[in-house]
Amino acid sequence: MMAFWLQMGFLMASLTSSAVRGRVEKELSPECREFLYKRTPPKGLELPSIKYICQFHNKKPRYVTLYSTEDHVPIYSAYTFKHSDGETCVDVPWMYEPQLSTSFDTDEMQPFPRGYIHMNFEDAQAILDDYTNAIHYERGTLNPDEHQNELDDKASTYTLTNVVPVVPDFNNRIWKKQEHIVRKRLNNYCRGKAYIVTGITKSGKMIRRENMNRIAVPNYLWSAYCCMNYDHNTPYTERYKFPSFAHYALNEDENNEIVETSVPKLQEFLKKTFANQYFQIFEGDCNPQSSMKSD
Repeated sequence: MMAFWLQMGFLMASLTSSAVRGRVEKELSPECREFLYKRTPPKGLELPSIKYICQFHNKKPRYVTLYSTEDHVPIYSAYTFKHSDGETCVDVPWMYEPQLSTSFDTDEMQPFPRGYIHMNFEDAQAILDDYTNAIHYERGTLNPDEHQNELDDKASTYTLTNVVPVVPDFNNRIWKKQEHIVRKRLNNYCRGKAYIVTGITKSGKMIRRENMNRIAVPNYLWSAYCCMNYDHNTPYTERYKFPSFAHYALNEDENNEIVETSVPKLQEFLKKTFANQYFQIFEGDCNPQSSMKSD
């Protein structure tokens, strides 16, 4: 009898642990809401076949992704900015999300194993072969390792659930340059925690493999940050970009440039092209007055 109750206790403990450590979620767990301003995810993205991924790596949550299992791309990744020198990781293997595969024995992102069977992975997420012959696109990370500091945080950005197909010239000449600008700005003037949400709008184009639609190609990439605790002596040329600011750009290689704008204006733009009328990236638009009213 004692053995029975010990077994039951072990089972209940295992179930409780599993519930707490769940990574692919319909509703975000408390530990993963830490990456969201006021612990609240963006509103107004009513899309089919989407799931929250609490991106765990080396036993810790690193950031949050809203992922489309139909289009095999992230809709956005939300993370906290870490002051860094901008160094990038080298020799980090690309990873996948085991909980989106047909069988898994872990709830953390894992490197693609050698000789993996496609069907174990590809139904609900992108795989490496999807990008092999996509000569017009390369892998672009929504949460870039340049915005992280610790090696594990940087390494966690190299999962295909954080990747969208981007035009190489756009990625290298335009988008990465803006990531660098934002990193320097937040390094210099953000004194507290900065929350960043980077996402896409879909174009209707798909990368195909073996006569199947595999990966949605973004039309626009967009990004917004919120830093409530910033240096109020910031030069005017940068001062108006706090506590929040945003930018977006067309995923093309010609006649393209970054558009910098306020968070409310970015939201209005996205409402016309992608999101519904209730779309909001940050609770209260990261507005200090709005924050005071809600406190």
